[in-house]
Amino acid sequence: MLPPIDTIIENFEIVEDDDMRLEYLIELGRALPPMPEAERTEANRVHGCESQVWIDTKAELSEGTPRLVLHGFSDSFIVRGFVALMVALYTGKTPREAADTDGLDLFRQLRFGAHVTSKRSNGVRAMAERIHHDAVRLAAQA
Repeated sequence: MLPPIDTIIENFEIVEDDDMRLEYLIELGRALPPMPEAERTEANRVHGCESQVWIDTKAELSEGTPRLVLHGFSDSFIVRGFVALMVALYTGKTPREAADTDGLDLFRQLRFGAHVTSKRSNGVRAMAERIHHDAVRLAAQA
């Protein structure tokens, strides 16, 4: 089970060593709830990632308010950690809140830019754009 996004951010702020930060990212990927094979469809595939990435974004009612529930998976341990960050960041937000959230800002806040290949950075951008698009679509339906 993934910790709340605030706890994840605090943990990354404590860890200064790049290797330990990478290990924590991989650990988050391992904590990502499993994504059922049935959800690993072309419709849920995130294009623009070097690795295979799937993200399923749904809105479910919670106390009468639609809130996002994300499931995700990647075949790469490191990228799966980035998927976990996106799942932790967006799950529980209303579609409007999610549409107003910048996933790339989290990536910058956690200081991954200098230590991640440009292909992985492009993949994170593709994930954030995909979730934003889904959130805007779900907000319009609400």
